[in-house]
Amino acid sequence: MDAGPSASLTPNPRGSSVRQSVNEAPPEATGAARRGSTVLVAVSVILLAVNLRPALVAVSPLLGNIRADTGMSATTAGLLTTLPVVCFGVLSPFAPRIGDRLGANVALLLAMVVLVAGTALRLLPSMTALLLGSVVIGLALAVANVLLPSVIKREFPSRAALMSGVYSMSMFGGAALAAGVTVPVQHAADLGWRAALAFWGLLGVAGVLVWLPQVSRRAGAPARVAENRPVRGLWRHPVAWAVAVFFTGTTLIFYASSAWLPTMLTDAGLPSGTAGWMLSFMSLVAIAGAFFTPILTGRNVPSGVLVVLSALLTMAGFAGVLTAPETATYLWMALLGLGQGAMLSLSVLFFVLRAPDARHTAQLSSMSQCAGYILGSVGPSAVGAVHQWTGDWTVPLVVLIVLGIPMIWSGLGSARKRYASYEIT
Repeated sequence: MDAGPSASLTPNPRGSSVRQSVNEAPPEATGAARRGSTVLVAVSVILLAVNLRPALVAVSPLLGNIRADTGMSATTAGLLTTLPVVCFGVLSPFAPRIGDRLGANVALLLAMVVLVAGTALRLLPSMTALLLGSVVIGLALAVANVLLPSVIKREFPSRAALMSGVYSMSMFGGAALAAGVTVPVQHAADLGWRAALAFWGLLGVAGVLVWLPQVSRRAGAPARVAENRPVRGLWRHPVAWAVAVFFTGTTLIFYASSAWLPTMLTDAGLPSGTAGWMLSFMSLVAIAGAFFTPILTGRNVPSGVLVVLSALLTMAGFAGVLTAPETATYLWMALLGLGQGAMLSLSVLFFVLRAPDARHTAQLSSMSQCAGYILGSVGPSAVGAVHQWTGDWTVPLVVLIVLGIPMIWSGLGSARKRYASYEIT
């Protein structure tokens, strides 16, 4: 068989011939190149993860300006943040097929390109374009949400826990950045709200440029046998359902908190500016929770212990908001941030650890996000409806506290050291 122009036959001491590369790099150079490639992949994953939330979060600080300028109703304004989340849930089941057809790296590149296009649509002076941009952004991020954990599983099999935490931390970091920077950028550059929304497309452009080398790097790589293994019976597997329920609870709590915590605190007597800052503070603390969770896992702290701890922290935070919202607000926000950050980090970690290979990771992520984002998108509306029905925040907060119980149950089921696969257990 022809070995190509860079190979030649050289004598073997035992008399046979072996092929040896004429330009073969020394082991030290090969190792350095491999390490450099790994670092580049890690940086690329981090930048893509940072891109997963700014286009969504940037809308909330500007809603007042958007409604004043367009005459948009409160219901229509709510669609700007709800439509992308609905797209997450609806498109998630199809994302693994897109990854199989195009390859995960190509699919992620196209997702970033579509994300940039969606943010650019927001520049057009049309309410239809504004809503269409939200849908396009949701479609792009749905694919990225599902496929990025599978890339972590494929590229970092021995560091999956650490990279899952870095992924979660980067996602929270992107959300906090957009929440805190969008309005100052609008004022500093004297931009209108449309340009302030489209500004985050620049971050997407950076993601495209950094991810391009990953597409060329994987173009000629042979698929591993494990990557071609069919995924069967996932929707009937108890571990898969435990992971899906845990992610659904995490998503519902996160979106309900993001939507209503400032209003809860304002109704309790805090100034509106302070209440808004408390939400940002909670997001910043969540970054720490997302970061330290995989570190503790790597130091042999059982993930089941972290599940219980994260749920108890979240329950305690909501209980504090219910009983003493004005007296120790920073403490309650810190508890909620640590708990929710740890929950999200554990959710992503379970996508990776409960799957035997990258393809199963994509399917498990898809299943969980389909349920999680559809229910998560109605969570804020449900909490608002209960508040309107009861006239105060007591019942909604009690419901959020009680949600900690199924979170513990599903989290402990997810923490079992067993694959969500009938082919491999």
